Amino acid sequence: MVKKSSLGRQKIPIEKIPKKNHLQVTFSKRRAGLFKKASELCTLCGVEIGIVVFSPASKPFSFGHPEVESLFDRFLTRNPPPKNSSSHQLIEAHRNASVHELNLYLTQLVNQLEAEKKHGDELDQIKKDTRRQCWWTAPIDELGLHELEQLRAALLILKKNVGRQISEILIESSTNPSQI
Repeated sequence: MVKKSSLGRQKIPIEKIPKKNHLQVTFSKRRAGLFKKASELCTLCGVEIGIVVFSPASKPFSFGHPEVESLFDRFLTRNPPPKNSSSHQLIEAHRNASVHELNLYLTQLVNQLEAEKKHGDELDQIKKDTRRQCWWTAPIDELGLHELEQLRAALLILKKNVGRQISEILIESSTNPSQI
């Protein structure tokens, strides 16, 4: 079985993509990546972000935290949020506590995921080692030529041994009929 060699992840030159369908696919993937990074920045640093992008078909897409409209209204009117109000401070404190709890939970889940992936890799390795030791139990479709030849030779030896054992039992039973 020949493995396909891949060129891996390569640097793409930054220039306009000529094909429209490739352009749309790239836009969709990059837009999702951009919004994901913005969301992570909001979660990790507690910042407020507003992003608007237009697709190649001039369709607008937006991302905002906490809300796109409130962020853009603040930007357009150049009014900073009221920082002195006690209700704003209470809301900020609650939001920061929630973000901190979510970050801790996310860290726990990421650690658990890494541990499970490591465990899965270990199980895969054990499975491969076991299959190498007991290759004859693998489906015949998965065996290579050398393994098939070994299996054929082993089965011929088994057939010969079974035939000899049957002959011995038949000879013993014919000479000593009381043991049947």
